[in-house]
Amino acid sequence: MDRFESLSPPDPSAEEWRYAELALDLAAFSLLEEPGPSLGEHRLAPAGGGSGRASVVDGFVTSTEGLAKRLTDTDTAAEASPPDDWYSAASTAFGSDAVVVDIGAGETVEGPVFVDLQAVTPGAITLPRLAISVGEASSVSIVVTQRSSDDLEALVVPHIDIEVGAASRVGVTVVQEWGARTVAVGRPRLTVGQDATAVFAEAGLGGSYSRLRLDADLEGRGASVTVLGAYFGEGDQTLDYRYFMRHSAPNTTSEMFLKGAVADESRSVFSGLIRIEPEGQGTNAHQTNRNLVLGAAAEAHSVPNLEILADDVRCGHGSAVGPLDDEQRYYLMSRGLDRRRADRLQVKGFFEEALRRFAHTEFGPELRDAVMAKYARVEGAA
Repeated sequence: MDRFESLSPPDPSAEEWRYAELALDLAAFSLLEEPGPSLGEHRLAPAGGGSGRASVVDGFVTSTEGLAKRLTDTDTAAEASPPDDWYSAASTAFGSDAVVVDIGAGETVEGPVFVDLQAVTPGAITLPRLAISVGEASSVSIVVTQRSSDDLEALVVPHIDIEVGAASRVGVTVVQEWGARTVAVGRPRLTVGQDATAVFAEAGLGGSYSRLRLDADLEGRGASVTVLGAYFGEGDQTLDYRYFMRHSAPNTTSEMFLKGAVADESRSVFSGLIRIEPEGQGTNAHQTNRNLVLGAAAEAHSVPNLEILADDVRCGHGSAVGPLDDEQRYYLMSRGLDRRRADRLQVKGFFEEALRRFAHTEFGPELRDAVMAKYARVEGAA
């Protein structure tokens, strides 16, 4: 609480919040003492239950099974992520409980752990927390869904802490489907040990304003992190991504690869930083962000950055913002497709490059359908 009171809400003029334009009256939201009624089971929930599952409603853990456990002592859950900003401090000070997935050394977990985060009460601030700890030489995969009804006005601050032990493998897929009037400020943190591999992927589909700040620390020699993203904005949505990759050990590897589209009056923001410390010799790191602009009033901002303090590294970055490709359209139409079908095929192929690399390929058809449903709405309104 002392830390929270010492901090201030974000300053929109600060570089970290550049382009965000988050107009939020915090006094309009209130903390809850109990959760509202659940939205029911998510359509992606594995029929067999997977290796565990948990439901979190309005920030309260309402059910757990298998490897997903409920932790009521939030101070313990917060140890991996000491608060360094106003939203993180609010989560630590006011969060009620957390879902914990704790995998011991040498364990191989078959089937994903499924965690469903829901916001259901209008006018509420909800603070869901998920802590994942993976011991040495283990493997596990986690699917996190985030959702609310389209008409729900609420502020959601989800925090995910992931610690990956030496020689372990972890895959995390986040499916973000907040309602069209819900504001979300997410903060995943990823710490990866020696010779460990982590894949973090997010499909960003919902929210009036949805922000995801990811901090990934490669702390062990030979650590590897892949960050993937596919997002689609429509209406007046803002999808805001701030990714920070820190290499502090030798011979580490990272890749950021995000592809997104914006239509109507929506906007996207990507700001990625790869920082290589002096100890990060032998690093191989790249970041890529590509954006389709499908409407005259839509905006896409892409700002990749490198900060290199070592001299034996291979690094690169690239970004692109533009409309559908006229030459590709011409080629497809010359093969018998009409313009409508040619453009749909371009959009589908554009996202396929990212979606096919998500850790949970079994959900690929659902995610492709969700992306193309958004495009169909945009196309129909044009």
